[in-house]
Amino acid sequence: MSDLLTIAGNTYSSRLLIGTGKYKDFDETREAIETSGAEIVTVAIRRTNIGQNADEPNLLDFISPDKYTILPNTAGCFSAEDAVRCCKLARELLDGHDLVKLEVLGDQKTLYPNIPHTLKAARELIDDGFNVMVYTNDDPIVAKELESMGCVAVMPLGSLIGSGLGILNPHNIRLIMEDAKVPIIVDAGVGTASDAAIAMEMGCDGVLLNSAVAHAQKPVLMASAMRKAIEAGREAFLAGRMPRKAYASASSPLDGISR
Repeated sequence: MSDLLTIAGNTYSSRLLIGTGKYKDFDETREAIETSGAEIVTVAIRRTNIGQNADEPNLLDFISPDKYTILPNTAGCFSAEDAVRCCKLARELLDGHDLVKLEVLGDQKTLYPNIPHTLKAARELIDDGFNVMVYTNDDPIVAKELESMGCVAVMPLGSLIGSGLGILNPHNIRLIMEDAKVPIIVDAGVGTASDAAIAMEMGCDGVLLNSAVAHAQKPVLMASAMRKAIEAGREAFLAGRMPRKAYASASSPLDGISR
């Protein structure tokens, strides 16, 4: 219990953050999230009803804010103005909730982050009292700038959103983690349990994913796999892996053995 993830002063035992989109229905969403063990659940404000549409099913009737930390995100926003507006709407709908995930996208094809707009929106939200977890590219200079301005977590992509390609540039992720004073959480690109385990073995503070579970042939089973991968990867990081060697090394000592 001593190895907790701390974000904006709150602590969590799970280092898996999970999204709520792309499932076949809210019942499957609920079952997958419960199985994952995640305590922080992301909600795309532009795409999911959490009370803004009174005549539609409300996600919060299935994923209770009393049980989970709801993390509103600005998925689908392509400008700083839209992203800020979404966060303010979420704060109103969630009775003053100030923890948000900021993402400002550059284009429809890659969903790569628009960094100038991300920086602009982050500054405005922080000045307005939000605790901002921010999706960004794997540029260490940009990550440090976002941390310096006051973001409570920096979330570099492993690869493109929904691609399932895993972590394509682990060296840059390591550079981002090297001097970070806030949690570094891999966000986007995880496709299967081994991708999540690799992120944790590298020393990332957590992993945020959605498509890897929601698009699996058996989403609930994949949610279980992700939970185990996060836990195993974290334990492996804390244990410290053996050194890599260019040549074989006997697994049993030979000293003192008669020949």
